[in-house]
Amino acid sequence: MSQSAKVRLVEFDIKTIGDITGRLAVIVSPEGDLDPGARSTNRLCKGALARMVEGDGLQKTKAGDVLTLAWPAGLAVKALDVVVLPKKPTQAQLRGVGAKLAARTGNDVVTLMAGSLAKAEELALGFALRSYAFDAHKSETSGALPELVIAHKKVDELEAPIATTLALADGVHMTRDLVSEPANVLTTTEFADRLVEMEALGLKVEVLEEEQLEELGMRTLLSVGQGSDSPSKVVVMQWNGGAEGDAPLALVGKGVVFDTGGISLKPAGGMEDMTMDMGGAGTVAGTMRSLALRKAKANVVGLVGLVENMPSGSATRPGDVVKSMKGDTVEIINTDAEGRLVLCDVLWYAQERFEPAGVIDLATLTGAIIIGLGHENAGVFSNDDTICNNFLSAAMAEGEGAWRMPLGAAYDKKLKSPIADMKNIGGRPAGSITAAQFLQRFIKDDVPWIHLDIAGVAHVASGTDFAPKGATGWGVLALSRLVQDHYEVE
Repeated sequence: MSQSAKVRLVEFDIKTIGDITGRLAVIVSPEGDLDPGARSTNRLCKGALARMVEGDGLQKTKAGDVLTLAWPAGLAVKALDVVVLPKKPTQAQLRGVGAKLAARTGNDVVTLMAGSLAKAEELALGFALRSYAFDAHKSETSGALPELVIAHKKVDELEAPIATTLALADGVHMTRDLVSEPANVLTTTEFADRLVEMEALGLKVEVLEEEQLEELGMRTLLSVGQGSDSPSKVVVMQWNGGAEGDAPLALVGKGVVFDTGGISLKPAGGMEDMTMDMGGAGTVAGTMRSLALRKAKANVVGLVGLVENMPSGSATRPGDVVKSMKGDTVEIINTDAEGRLVLCDVLWYAQERFEPAGVIDLATLTGAIIIGLGHENAGVFSNDDTICNNFLSAAMAEGEGAWRMPLGAAYDKKLKSPIADMKNIGGRPAGSITAAQFLQRFIKDDVPWIHLDIAGVAHVASGTDFAPKGATGWGVLALSRLVQDHYEVE
């Protein structure tokens, strides 16, 4: 697993500034006011910082920007990063500054003279998220990690928030690693093995093999993987940090480790990106890791269905009819609409076994959601306003785009089959909605449920403020915030 950037806390002492090497970061206000660390730095560099601030250096800047002076005279550092922050910065400004510092730091060490900066852990989170790189398969890597040293006046008070920050970043990085791995490395077996390793964090992890899945009646899930040599599996991860007997929140992820489309074969162009079709399972795994690392006081169960969708003589054919664990029959019209076949069995199993307080499933399910929402927002479908609004608030608080989409009985008409209880697709119109309608048939009437279609946000073609191009780790922060705000006990 990729290691997170190092973050260290040290006592704030302006006498140490002249001895700092690597990079130094100080704080000035948008109006040009220097804090104590910046004033001491200015004296050491013979007024260079003040000249920059008093001139036109801040005219084109805004709160959250970072300016750089290379090789400042009077200091031992190679660069002085000038962080522009108001006295009461927002979470977005702090995380943005952290990300900008990480982008400048490379594999070096940057020391931030934070003074009494409030919510410094948010800056650390931005730094940790942006410093990620997936280089597991490159023959030449430096092996060095960027490091953030926060010189603060209240180190004792920051230790717990920083630990939580690093737990969140660790979970995001795990998700990114899983989504980035090639399919010949991240087989269903390897995926399951990596999840079992998290037992060391206090999670209870079970791996259900094909024989058990057959006994349970998970025929729709098994139908997706029956054309592959890789065995289909369901992995169950339990975190019991809440009150004994409290119903858990259930997180369910689609884990198609590679999706050729099956007999309904995808075009060759771009098929290499289908290593990311396990993004939902990756997000569930990363979220469970973060919850365990920060010792969340909540009961949460994560379930992932791991399969590979391949064409072969044993693969499911278009026109086949398969019975789900629930007992409903499904006519397979298109074998490339496989994610819902994986999810429907795991969703039913989660409800039957755990009687959860709520269910949230995540899947890179449809290209249609990308047409509708692009790469800025995940599609959110729900049967319950309370859990849906709680999640949307959590996603907004964490800066992870999410937009509620409609559900309605009228869309069910598109799923009617002449020979089975339903078809697995409803045609091109409203493709993401009919997929959600399909899944809703496997949610019991009294269970609050959210379906998150993350096809547009799990993997992006160009870098973002907090991640290089590729896997984003979207959803780990929002789900962790949802658990924190609504499921943790006092």
